[in-house]
Amino acid sequence: MRKDILKVLVAGGLMTGSLAMGGCSSSGDTIPAPAPPPPARPPLPPGAIPGTMAADRDGDGVVDGYYTSDGVYHPTCVPPPSGSRGERG
Repeated sequence: MRKDILKVLVAGGLMTGSLAMGGCSSSGDTIPAPAPPPPARPPLPPGAIPGTMAADRDGDGVVDGYYTSDGVYHPTCVPPPSGSRGERG
């Protein structure tokens, strides 16, 4: 009698396991769609140098120079402001 009960329990456990795992099976091989390409970079603004980082050292909101990829700072040459001072003529 115990053997019969044990057979029923084992068979019931196997059937329950196969039903539970039935949801995991796939009906066909599906390949996921490839990811879309990343968006294109926007164009560089006028006067920008590719591969550099603009630097505002004095904090006035105007770019004073730039850093290259090796960490070296390069100041930009800005002409002196024109005004009414100086020689005339």
